[in-house]
Amino acid sequence: MESARIEKLLEKYYEAETTLKEEKELKDYFSQSDVPTHLAEHKNMFNYFNDSSLETSSRSIKLSSRTIALRWLSVAAMLVFFVSVFSLYQQNEAEKEEARLAYQETQKALELISKSLNKGTGAIAQLDNFNKGTSAMAELQAFENTQSKVFVAD
Repeated sequence: MESARIEKLLEKYYEAETTLKEEKELKDYFSQSDVPTHLAEHKNMFNYFNDSSLETSSRSIKLSSRTIALRWLSVAAMLVFFVSVFSLYQQNEAEKEEARLAYQETQKALELISKSLNKGTGAIAQLDNFNKGTSAMAELQAFENTQSKVFVAD
């Protein structure tokens, strides 16, 4: 009965559907000395996992001055990058300010031109009054021509 359960757990294990508790159960089962022959092939794999988890290395890792220099070089590169980004940002802001001032100066110049044109419009309005007077004079002239015809016929 126990081997049937282990076979089902192995199927789940190979499908990556086991829990940690079930995997521990498999590991404990295959660490025993009396494993059925049809499951013996799996024993080597689980023993390998146990043995390899116990391995340690006595080798020391030595940091060279080249590694430290490379680290400082990367820090310097990041600083240069951030300084260049900041200077480009400042340059962009200065250009925006310059454009804003140019816009204000253009507005002032256009207002001055508008005022000058409005003064000319006032003079044109006076010409309109002159044209009205000329029209009235033409009507008087027509009246006078009619009057002279009427009085001459007498």
